[in-house]
Amino acid sequence: MKASIGILGGSGLYSMPGFEAQQELRLETPWGEPSDAYVVGRLAGREVAFLARHGRGHRLNPSEINYRANIYGMKQLGVKHIISLSAVGSLQQEHRPLEFLLPDQFFDRTMGRAATFFGEGCVAHISFAEPVCGELAKLVHEACLRVGVAAKRGGTYLCMEGPAFSTLAESKVYRSWGMDVIGMTNLTEAKLAREAEICYVTVAMVTDYDCWHPEHDAVTVNDILANLNQNAENAAKVVREAVAAIPENVVCKCHSALAHALITDRKAIPEATKKKLELLIGKYLA
Repeated sequence: MKASIGILGGSGLYSMPGFEAQQELRLETPWGEPSDAYVVGRLAGREVAFLARHGRGHRLNPSEINYRANIYGMKQLGVKHIISLSAVGSLQQEHRPLEFLLPDQFFDRTMGRAATFFGEGCVAHISFAEPVCGELAKLVHEACLRVGVAAKRGGTYLCMEGPAFSTLAESKVYRSWGMDVIGMTNLTEAKLAREAEICYVTVAMVTDYDCWHPEHDAVTVNDILANLNQNAENAAKVVREAVAAIPENVVCKCHSALAHALITDRKAIPEATKKKLELLIGKYLA
């Protein structure tokens, strides 16, 4: 089966209501196994693939997720647009729990994650100044407004390593830097999606104010899950509306992100690496 739109579900989102004729597919990739089976079916009249980022039952912490396999699997299925749903903490008073934010920037505080498909004799440097697809973000924001979900567009998502939440000192520093929300997964996905030439947008679902806030100084998983459950219904509405609005056969600059990114002399790329990266760079080696 094939799909043109991918949905990545984060904490509290392990399935997507409304799928028709769905089928589970377990894929093998050159980077190992994805987090779970992809659920492929029709949603709002479109072919869509859903993947639970942490695995159903939430078995994988953010540092254990095989991000390369997850994004590569989407590429194998033919996905050209990814809507990533993610629980986040708010670092600014204006971003309230139960609201959605569509960040247009990321700040990296992870430590040594595998966040590129390249290496092993093939070097590529993608442009990442604008890490989110602006056109896709616009469509998703409009979908939020149409279904009555409070959402803001723009802002910076700070991606921390986890799995522990921030210390109070860290939270205060991130606020002073002007960061808007904090999470543990989406920057890594965004980098890989760009390398895979897939449009990518994050729907950051605010669950709490992080520990900087005097009323949220002892955030617990139970508190977050309670808000996640309330957010899940809104997320499903937004996704359905956004999926229906994504144009078919649209051409975006994200879909040619590697056109000027490959640095290595084509003749110098090892054959094993060429084979491994065929799905990503084959069209640039012809």
